[in-house]
Amino acid sequence: MRILLFTGKGGVGKTTLAAATAARVAARGGKVLVVSTDPAHSLADALGVELGPEPREVALAPAPLHAAEVHTRDLVDGAWSELRGHLRTLLHGAGVDELAADELTVLPGVEDLLALSEVHRLAAGGMWDAVIVDCGPTAETLRLLSLPESLAGYLERLFPTHRRAVRGMLAGIAGSEQVDRWDSVADALSRLAERLAALREMLVDEGTSVRLVLTPEAVVAAETRRTLTALALQQIRVDGLIANRVVPAPGSARGAAAGWLRTRRHEQGDVLDALRAATDLPVRTVQHRAAEPVGEVLPELGEELHPDDDPLDTGAAAPQMRVTGGGKSLDSEYSLLIALPLHPDAELGLARVGDELAITVDGRRRLIALPSVLRRCIVTSAVAGDDGVTVGFRPDPELWMR
Repeated sequence: MRILLFTGKGGVGKTTLAAATAARVAARGGKVLVVSTDPAHSLADALGVELGPEPREVALAPAPLHAAEVHTRDLVDGAWSELRGHLRTLLHGAGVDELAADELTVLPGVEDLLALSEVHRLAAGGMWDAVIVDCGPTAETLRLLSLPESLAGYLERLFPTHRRAVRGMLAGIAGSEQVDRWDSVADALSRLAERLAALREMLVDEGTSVRLVLTPEAVVAAETRRTLTALALQQIRVDGLIANRVVPAPGSARGAAAGWLRTRRHEQGDVLDALRAATDLPVRTVQHRAAEPVGEVLPELGEELHPDDDPLDTGAAAPQMRVTGGGKSLDSEYSLLIALPLHPDAELGLARVGDELAITVDGRRRLIALPSVLRRCIVTSAVAGDDGVTVGFRPDPELWMR
């Protein structure tokens, strides 16, 4: 199954290009679903049809595709209400008053989580060769993609080894006659943990990738580079960039309008050259059109994007970690390379937290489990380079020979 997520700064045209890519996949014979998780849906406007939460066929020449818009409010009222009720009961039984229990069970980001779960449900149905996702703007998408891992960590810290810990704790509070009742809470938490694990697995799967849409402007390109770093930090593959609304070359035309076009084209060219120099990812371009590219124009736009190549080609490997060095003596040296494309102004922080390495970039933090050999070592150095962050280690005398 191929899952392709489109995101970018608000207003750059990601919805249009997601729909155009889906149209191109359909034209090449693929069975494709394009689905919007953007809270401010505009996919229906781009396709020129009414859309709901269930996929419907959209007739576009030369081949139809299917489309849907995820309505997270309905999902919250449905899927989340059961678990929230269980948690409210848990907190009330632990002595938390009813009003406070209601407030504590409002999970930040639950709408994003459920939207991602709906994408997983549709993809797992097996009906499609590809699911193309029109995500929200960059900041919302980064939060969306980080939720499964961050919530799983929160859940594990709050209720470690869910069923056994929750059952034992609540039995002590409520008395043994209430164990069956409280056990339903443990079951609900276990199901949530399994869902989070499945979502994380989907995001880091080799068939899933992100495609970043931008307009060739310095401010937008700078945000795109920060997004590349943030996604690499989450070990999520980015397979390409699409520069939208590239103005046409005026040729030999003269006049004020032609002069404006030359200046704008030159500025855009400088931005694109700098972006290509900063990344190995393919950078596709789309010409600025006089008319809005919606409805029946989308297949033409999809062909401009992918005239000969496969729109679903991943092209890039997922960010990796690699350990080098070795030896058995106490003076052995090891290095851990964390592939991480850092933009020039990145604020980087590193810290050792038990058997994990905490890496923070621009305020976004990720805990990376250290390979077993490095858990018996101490950190000696850290260097940031074009290929990522290299952390040096040497054996800890107190642990090495154990």
